[in-house]
Amino acid sequence: MKKILFPSRIKTCADIFHSNLVKNGCLQMMHHGNYLLRLYLKDAHIESATKLFDEIPERDVRTWTILISELSRYGYHRAALEHFNDMQIEGIVSPNIFTLSSVIKCCVCVGDNGVRMGKAIHGWIIRNLIDVDLPLNNAILDLYAKFGRFACVKKFFELMDDKDPISWNIVMSAHLSNCEMEESLDFFKRLPFKSVSSWNTILNGLLQNGFAGDALELLYEMARVGPNFDKVTFSISLILASSLKNLKLGRQIHCRILRIGINEDSYATTSLIDMYCKCREMEKASVVFGELQSRCSEGFHDDKKAQTVSWSTMIAGYVQRGMIKNALVCFSSIVHGQLEVDLSTLTTILTVCAETALLELGQQIHARTYELGHGNDIILCSSLIDMYAKCGKLNDSCSVFRETQTQNIVLWSVMIQSFANHGWGREAIQLFELMQSEGIQPNAVSFVGLLTACSHAGLIVEGCKYFRMMIEVFHIQPEIEHFACMVDLLGRGGHLKEIKDFVYHTGISHLQEVWKAYLSSCWIHKNAEMANWVSKKLFELEPHEGDPYHLLSNTFSANHVWDEAAQLRNLMHEREVKKCPGQSWI
Repeated sequence: MKKILFPSRIKTCADIFHSNLVKNGCLQMMHHGNYLLRLYLKDAHIESATKLFDEIPERDVRTWTILISELSRYGYHRAALEHFNDMQIEGIVSPNIFTLSSVIKCCVCVGDNGVRMGKAIHGWIIRNLIDVDLPLNNAILDLYAKFGRFACVKKFFELMDDKDPISWNIVMSAHLSNCEMEESLDFFKRLPFKSVSSWNTILNGLLQNGFAGDALELLYEMARVGPNFDKVTFSISLILASSLKNLKLGRQIHCRILRIGINEDSYATTSLIDMYCKCREMEKASVVFGELQSRCSEGFHDDKKAQTVSWSTMIAGYVQRGMIKNALVCFSSIVHGQLEVDLSTLTTILTVCAETALLELGQQIHARTYELGHGNDIILCSSLIDMYAKCGKLNDSCSVFRETQTQNIVLWSVMIQSFANHGWGREAIQLFELMQSEGIQPNAVSFVGLLTACSHAGLIVEGCKYFRMMIEVFHIQPEIEHFACMVDLLGRGGHLKEIKDFVYHTGISHLQEVWKAYLSSCWIHKNAEMANWVSKKLFELEPHEGDPYHLLSNTFSANHVWDEAAQLRNLMHEREVKKCPGQSWI
């Protein structure tokens, strides 16, 4: 049986070998030095490897390439580029195609400066007439594609004498990332050989760019004439079924997974759980989830990350379907089972705490976020602010907001909305003005919070001013929420006739939400005549929804117009209109 060296033993063997080379004076022999260097890097002992590299008196191209390529493999891209720069400055050894390929790949991973360095290296290759191979050409092609230099991608691709499926896929991905859907599909059809990777690339690109229908047609074509699905194909297919809420497609994919026998793969199983959750088949999702947990408990799966993702997916599915109790039971199981709780799960449970006023649980999760080192995550902090505000602890919301080191538009918008929900209109306006002074430009969501704040605080003049500012200064087109806020703002102030002018002037008479807000204002001010007119408009848009009927009936009753109220109740009975009963946590 082959003896396995564990990481600590690999390091020990390398150290012993290193000391023997030094004692025997054999470190000068390059093949010994290179072997030892690779041995250190095999177990990611970067510090020992770099010290050894400095000790090697004569270094050949293999020495440099081993260090640079391994540093790149472990993610030390800048360090690899610095060593390549030292190699160039030293000028004794010239890089070969393997060195250059590793260096070009590093350039892709170092941010905006990467394209400049990559172009410089490409220029050096051309000037020195380096005889490049296909992998190096693909690395250069990928560099230009990743940095969005599409003209360079097309030109370089045309100049390549040899091309393989990787080359074609890189160019197709470039078209997709540039939202050139027609060009991408045309390019895909011209592929000389369509590998499973090519199919995955075009399917995922179409899906990511919102062309789910085209992706579905192509998926069925792949099933008919293309290569066999791999794990990536199944993952993309399940995401497609989820986005389309296509349960039939999801079941077909599930059957294929069972036939091929990859149903025990934890990531495929997690994708299945997500698909069934999105398609509202929670019972089936629970069955698949239970099968995965059974395999994990029996020791067939020890991938902790995959287990964490599956729990997070199941909890999110329960929350999306309003099955709060099930979500909390799942979360309790994670905690008691001492499994890892990821950021997504914490954020989801905070949403539950906000909607159900579970302040104590929210506080416990807040404490847990600091233990796990997530104290400054923007999305999590936004959820904390929202949770405290909805639990009536606005001061705690303000504390979280102040303590968060990185503040972006998401955080500011949530804080403005929190003030709005508590009726603190002036404070919301002050925060909005402070946000602008900090150089953060408002978006559509922040204006919804601001207009809501003005509405709840009765700040009509200010609300109208900010509505005009949104359109004229920030060039944000109003959406349904903004129009509804404006109608509510005018309605709370009793400007019912002005609402009518506003609705027809802005061309929003087709929006049901606007008329609902209008009718609510009529009920607040007990204006039966206006309420009757608004209701007729609303009945035209939605004749079977119960809320408008009840609002109008209550308005008639408040004004002692009993005959009209009775007629409306009879009309509801004839049309079989029913109102969902209200619920309260109190």
